[in-house]
Amino acid sequence: MGTFIGIDLGTTFSAVAQVDETGRPVIIRDTDGNNITPSCVTEREDGVMEVGEYARRTWSNAPDRAAGRFKRDMGTSVTHKIGSNEYTPTELSGFVLKKMKAVAESVTGEVDDAVVTIPANFSNEAREATLAAAKASGLKVNFIINEPTAAALFYAFKNGEELNGNYAVYDLGGGTFDISIICINGQDVDVLSSNGVAKLGGDDFDKALIKLVASKYKEENGEDYDPEDFPINDAEEEKKSLSRRKRSTAKVGRKFVEISREEFEESISSLVTQAELLCESTLEEAGIKAEEIKGIFLAGGSTRIPLVQESIKRTFKQDPISSENVDEVVALGAALYAAYKSDGSSLTAVQKSAVEKIKVVEATGQNFGTLAMQPNPQGGEDILRNTIIIKKNEKIPCSITESFYTIFENQTGVDCKVTECSSPEEDPRFVTTIFEGELELPSGRAKGEEIKVTYSYDENQTLKCSFEDVGTGKKTEVDLDMASDGSRDASGIDKFLVE
Repeated sequence: MGTFIGIDLGTTFSAVAQVDETGRPVIIRDTDGNNITPSCVTEREDGVMEVGEYARRTWSNAPDRAAGRFKRDMGTSVTHKIGSNEYTPTELSGFVLKKMKAVAESVTGEVDDAVVTIPANFSNEAREATLAAAKASGLKVNFIINEPTAAALFYAFKNGEELNGNYAVYDLGGGTFDISIICINGQDVDVLSSNGVAKLGGDDFDKALIKLVASKYKEENGEDYDPEDFPINDAEEEKKSLSRRKRSTAKVGRKFVEISREEFEESISSLVTQAELLCESTLEEAGIKAEEIKGIFLAGGSTRIPLVQESIKRTFKQDPISSENVDEVVALGAALYAAYKSDGSSLTAVQKSAVEKIKVVEATGQNFGTLAMQPNPQGGEDILRNTIIIKKNEKIPCSITESFYTIFENQTGVDCKVTECSSPEEDPRFVTTIFEGELELPSGRAKGEEIKVTYSYDENQTLKCSFEDVGTGKKTEVDLDMASDGSRDASGIDKFLVE
């Protein structure tokens, strides 16, 4: 029997699942018997890195000795200090993934294939950094999948042939928010549109609660509170408590602060409204009205917050579906995807039968383009504009070619820039350049020589770009499938302790 696992690499907690001998996806519990593992890392005195609950407590009480919530910095140059050492988000994610790999192997033995999930709103650099972390952890990861898509796949599998129509996946976890509109027909999953916010989730709610407690503490005691008396883990527990009851009492050092659910909801209302507005624009992108949505599937622990559920009901005119454990659905769907994307040679007959009806059509989450001179609509000299080549929500895999032309006589080079933006921007100031190169041209060329630009986006959401001088066949190519965030290769994750 083949071992296929899916890993939900979460901001606050991670989970791993497998497709068992019956062909069903099941969560693999960690060494503490928990279905989810804190995505926190600490360094012991002997230099060994430790992941899990101990690291989570250390990070909350002594943040200089541990790291947490670093997923939000994937694809950036931000580093996190643990003791005297600096670690990139890629390295820290590599530690977490190696932990999840060990959790799986303690039950399943050697893992054949793994799928790691990413937020739908992740930038290309963040996707590359996640793949680099997976590679460094020793996982064989041939494919990644967007978190809402993985959740939709699990819900479709769980419901057999019953689902038929357009559904929404509302994914609000510890660090990010994603909303996807997905057409499901039996076990066929087709992504119509996706949007997200890279920094909107439980972490922001925890910080809002800390600010609320600090304000009330000063009001009641006439002095500022000591942050060590109400660390972020305490805020997280109070947040969960307020999802179950209307009032809670926070212990701040030796004193107590009473908080109402109403006060907490007021403190996070602008964040929830931001998510609500994004849902509305995503429906518009998909060309679907809220009334046409047949169901809303939930993913992520923050969807348990009553205000969030009220917002979902207000936006989609119906109650969300919450029959499954929202902390686990992404990992379960990722495990199914791992089996589905395998070559089938190591699947048992039962496993093969379970996944043979699955079909997943993913879509791009960003616009990808290049910078080129264009006629000025106001007249006068040409101006530099961003031209979109692969549009957001394009079905993948895809390959698109556009033609550009040299702009003056004897032009000897072409700037090859690859851009990324969440909305179709033309102004270069509002796009991110993710690659810069040059295509050299022979001298003596006439103006108007054709340059073909081809962008290809594969099933693993990796972007490949080619800039070709048609006259000579000379090309500049880039394969954006390695970490481009300035990070190290995360080879240091061998300093890892399996708890």
